[in-house]
Amino acid sequence: MANPVLVPVSGIVQNITPLINDCCSTMVSIRNNNGITNFIISPATYVIQETRLRAGMPVTAFYDANLPIPLIFPPQYQAVIIGRHNPGETVYAGYFDENLVAEDNSLKLNLSRSAEVITTNGQRFSCSPAGQFLIVFYTNTTRSIPPQTTPRRIIVMC
Repeated sequence: MANPVLVPVSGIVQNITPLINDCCSTMVSIRNNNGITNFIISPATYVIQETRLRAGMPVTAFYDANLPIPLIFPPQYQAVIIGRHNPGETVYAGYFDENLVAEDNSLKLNLSRSAEVITTNGQRFSCSPAGQFLIVFYTNTTRSIPPQTTPRRIIVMC
């Protein structure tokens, strides 16, 4: 990934529609408080843990704000990452420095022994996740700047 600016959209999958001219891609409609957002899920999309998406599933999808988008309603984006998460959980994707602070200074990670740290193919990651592009699953944060959290799971995008 060459400096993507990933923007998350969390919500509930409303429906999944195959694309007419592309048998390898689908459109997933996600509903949240802001309405419906459509995402194209292509072979280039990283689907976390290869989860089969279903209607009613809580998900977070990320799109790259640097890519051009069609000016249509409801909005439609090419999903870079999409995955299921637990209710009340937040998913963050981005680069973390050597101190485990997100590049945009929006989150600092405090690792615990109970945190699952894996690679994109589900293998245990035995090195430090510092200085890597990470997908982080967490619930609570402190009110500090940057907010700090102890994540439940970290996926390292090697």
